[in-house]
Amino acid sequence: QVQLVESGGGLVQPGDSLRLSCAASRRTFNNYAMGWFRQAPGKEREFVATITWSGTTTYYAASVKGRFTTSRDNAKNTVFLQMNSLKPEDTAVYYCAAKLGLPGREVREYEYWGQGTQVTVSS
Repeated sequence: QVQLVESGGGLVQPGDSLRLSCAASRRTFNNYAMGWFRQAPGKEREFVATITWSGTTTYYAASVKGRFTTSRDNAKNTVFLQMNSLKPEDTAVYYCAAKLGLPGREVREYEYWGQGTQVTVSS
């Protein structure tokens, strides 16, 4: 079993930045891709970003590309999501997730999920 815990969310102004962290209870994350998803009230959970186990390949949703960056530190079992130039439409609960093998963009592909951290972008 794997436990994922997100942190770093909060209330910010449009144009501000936040860095989210996702810490895993596993000793190692060998061969796991990590994903970031978000969900606003009344909406379906949507893909944000994903990163391979090696950290050499990343993919982003069109809505965040150029503003968000994901990275990982496998020695610390931690994944990061750097969010810049935040917009009100980025407001959502952000989740990290893990899947064995190749990265994916679909919720149903992921085996393990954190409980989420709230990000609110408002003036």
